[in-house]
Amino acid sequence: MKKVLFVLTSHEELGNTGEKTGFWVEEFAAPYYTLKDKGVEITLASPKGGQPPIDPKSEQPDFQTEATKRFDKDTETQQKLANTKKLQEVDQSDYDAVFYPGGHGPLWDLATNKNSISLIESFYNNDKPVAAVCHAPAIFKEVKSKDGAPLVKDKKVTGFSNTEEEAVQLTDVVPFLVEEMLKENGGVYSKAEDWNPHVVTDGLLITGQNPASSEKVAEELLTKLN
Repeated sequence: MKKVLFVLTSHEELGNTGEKTGFWVEEFAAPYYTLKDKGVEITLASPKGGQPPIDPKSEQPDFQTEATKRFDKDTETQQKLANTKKLQEVDQSDYDAVFYPGGHGPLWDLATNKNSISLIESFYNNDKPVAAVCHAPAIFKEVKSKDGAPLVKDKKVTGFSNTEEEAVQLTDVVPFLVEEMLKENGGVYSKAEDWNPHVVTDGLLITGQNPASSEKVAEELLTKLN
């Protein structure tokens, strides 16, 4: 049985807006069930452990999908989510891959979290896939390859686009723009039309542009694990 570690944000403040953020439900639920239904064993972790904050916007009716509706009825998974492991207590040697769901939260904590950075480097250096969707490619901000260059340098990547951030009117709220950071780190960034699925695989890195890309990122990850 393959084992995948999911790493979720522990950050819930949306900058200085007074609003809440966290992880985006669809970006957790769609990959979670895609993998679980194929027999993958999933462990959940977050920087602080325990219940990671859910972005309240992602629970609005407009953003419901088959996967989110399934999650809403799935008390077992809800219980599992309420008891995530602390990031500092997980070891890549116990898993075959790592997956990062998005939401705005990761921009504030996971992008600069030392445990997350070393964990990603450890997965990558041990030839294990690293997958991230939407805002979660923010995790690559300070991750380095063995030669000290940014991990995404010269690699094909995607993530939440500048135009999508403008559309949700948070360009001036977020600490940095995912698209800009990936480009500044030397990544070969590409995108589809706003809100359309777009997934890029380059070696061990699998990135998705937005919530609509969540399931496809997990499917790509499955392909890598088989």
